[in-house]
Amino acid sequence: MTSNTDRATTVLRRRRTCGPLAVALLVGGLGLAGCSAISAVQSAVHTVEGNKSTVDAFTDKIQSGAAMPFEATYVTTGSAPATIVYAVEPPKGLAFTDTPSGSGGVSADIVVNSSGEYSCSPPSGSGSWSCQKLDPVSAQTENQIFDLYTPSHWVGFLRDFSLAAGFAGDKVTSSSMTVNGFAMSCVDFVASGVAGTSTICTTAQGILGYVNVASDSTTFEIKSFTSSPSTSLFQLPPGATITTIPTPTS
Repeated sequence: MTSNTDRATTVLRRRRTCGPLAVALLVGGLGLAGCSAISAVQSAVHTVEGNKSTVDAFTDKIQSGAAMPFEATYVTTGSAPATIVYAVEPPKGLAFTDTPSGSGGVSADIVVNSSGEYSCSPPSGSGSWSCQKLDPVSAQTENQIFDLYTPSHWVGFLRDFSLAAGFAGDKVTSSSMTVNGFAMSCVDFVASGVAGTSTICTTAQGILGYVNVASDSTTFEIKSFTSSPSTSLFQLPPGATITTIPTPTS
């Protein structure tokens, strides 16, 4: 497979021939058009490679935190603000809780441990919690709830976007900011057809710290962090009633 670097080298070699070629074909107008096209391709290649370098530097940082235990609390803005607690205990443990502001209830409570993945609901009154053990298909659907808070989601998005943006002539740039005492490294980009700049940031610990997508009124930012998450986060609520979702048969 030909790399971007190989393509750029080929384009550069062709461009070096454009000077005399343009003079020879000036009457027909073909030389200038050819050189202009080659120059545009070379510019696109350089933009793609520049975007890739910026994104790779960012994703290297954010992926460095994927293998470590942590507990982070986020707050979101927009029409439905919420407090998010996202915790990871490799290799199996994961906990995610979404608590809308002012509702007094939990809209999502997901627990993953060595025995499986569970979606839990608080009691409506004085009863006990109820938890459903999810089959793989249901778990995949449920995981979309917290996907936005995972490094893998944004790593994949940024890598795909930087390539498309490069060929469109758009550039991905880097910046820094501090939110709630957390110093962060960021990438900034403008998507074609979307007004405003989107920003995604990672903390020094290598986890997501801030996301603001220009097309969405909701942002989220980190509020607290610890590298020693409580073990209780990865356990089902005491006394919870457990049911199992049957695995679909083909």
